[in-house]
Amino acid sequence: MHERRRRKSDSRRGAALVEFAVVMPVFLVFIVGMIEIGRAIMVQQLITNASREGARVAGYDSTSLTSTVTSAVNASLSNAKITSATTTVSPDPPSGASDGQQVSVTVSIPYSQVSWVPSPFFLKGRTLQATSVMRREPAP
Repeated sequence: MHERRRRKSDSRRGAALVEFAVVMPVFLVFIVGMIEIGRAIMVQQLITNASREGARVAGYDSTSLTSTVTSAVNASLSNAKITSATTTVSPDPPSGASDGQQVSVTVSIPYSQVSWVPSPFFLKGRTLQATSVMRREPAP
């Protein structure tokens, strides 16, 4: 009787190992996907805030150079250690817009440059982008 119980527990141990081998790859893909999507959402929020900051600076009447806007965007992103974003200002230079006209700032970055996963699987080849638009304000 004792040997029968032992054989039964040994076979259950083998079944648990097979179940683990089947479930583990699916579980790992799920976890890596959550990490990728979470990082993409985080970076999207960071570049949205950076484009908003750039548009705010571009809206100042005293801002005449695109490099001033780009510096504001890069300073905003540097806190998160993001250094390779592309900034586009329209009109270029922002002083080309008269008071009350809109100035837009677009910030974009390839996801592969900000991914925490060594080789992005789900978002490979995607570019994250954010655009903010504000009006040019006259000097007080």
